[in-house]
Formats: sequence, C-alpha cells, structure tokens
Amino acid sequence: MTTTDTFNQSITYISKKIQGILALVNPPTIEQIVTCFFKAHRIFVYGAGRSGLVSKAFAIRLVHLGFQTFVIGETIGAPVKKGDLVFIVSGSGETIPAVMTAEITKNIGANLIVLTGTDASRIITFADISVVLSADCSERERKQLAPLGTLFEASAWIFLDGLIAKLMEKKKETEESMRSRHATLETP
Repeated sequence: MTTTDTFNQSITYISKKIQGILALVNPPTIEQIVTCFFKAHRIFVYGAGRSGLVSKAFAIRLVHLGFQTFVIGETIGAPVKKGDLVFIVSGSGETIPAVMTAEITKNIGANLIVLTGTDASRIITFADISVVLSADCSERERKQLAPLGTLFEASAWIFLDGLIAKLMEKKKETEESMRSRHATLETP
C-alpha cells in the first residue's frame, strides 16, 4: 500500500464513519441544547487533550456569535455561577478533570451539557443534557486509518459546527455580522 493509498483510504473511512455517527444524533436534543444557550447568562467550555482543542474551536465561534464565552482552565476566566452553562467535550467521559468539572458544575447549580463518546461514562451522570457520539468500533481499519480518538474528535468538531449554524439561525446572525466580532488585528 502506498502513502497516497493510505491517505485516501483514511479520508474516505473517516468521512463515512463520521456521517454514520452524526446520523444518530436525536434532533429534539439539538433544540434543547439551543434553548439552554439562550437561557444561559454565560457559556463555559471545557475539554482535555484533543477534545480540549475541539472545545476551544467551539468557544471561538460562540464568541463570534456574541455569546459571553470562557474556556475553563485558561488564564482569562470567570467563576462559573448558577444560571451559567458549562459545555464539556470528553470522548471517554472518564477523564478525571472533565468528570471533576462536571461534578463541580452541578454543585454550583449551573447547567451542564456533555458531548461524549460513550453513554456508560461517569460524566453523563452529572449532565442535564448529554449527546453521545458513539465512535466505538473494533474494525481493524480504525486502528490504522483513524487511530485513538480520531472518530470522536472529528465527529465532535463537525457536530459543534452544525450547532453553531443552528445558533446563527436562531440569533439571526450572518457571516458578516459574526465577522465584526472576529479578530480585529487582520488587514482589511
């Protein structure tokens, strides 16, 4: 197998798997999530590792939409309070800092949405709303073409971008209005 063959096989495999994973998302759950965003005073996102990178990309888009958004664990932050919304991305749902963040969120009385890869995870027990993007498959190809948590992380990124589109629609935002909240140090 050549490098080009492996690259193309990986892209095809990942694309097909993501489509199947996202097809299982329950549409009424999306509506519940959107409602939570509009009721929240502020939004906080969290994830560790590659899930953390996905959550940070989501936070950037939320800022572009005009939501007051913070990334938990970053230098610039605010304390989570009752009435806030915490959104955690955790593939395993067992990562200790993510589970601790979920537990603290519930103790504070803030709302919690969890995006995870397994419905039997500890983190779900704290969630007000959970979305499971089950990327668990034992296919031999997965280990070679989409190692470790690739299927969950890629599915989560696309899921969250789809959620951004839904929030855009609900807020009556456009790409142009979002651009006004985009990086301001770029050359016009």
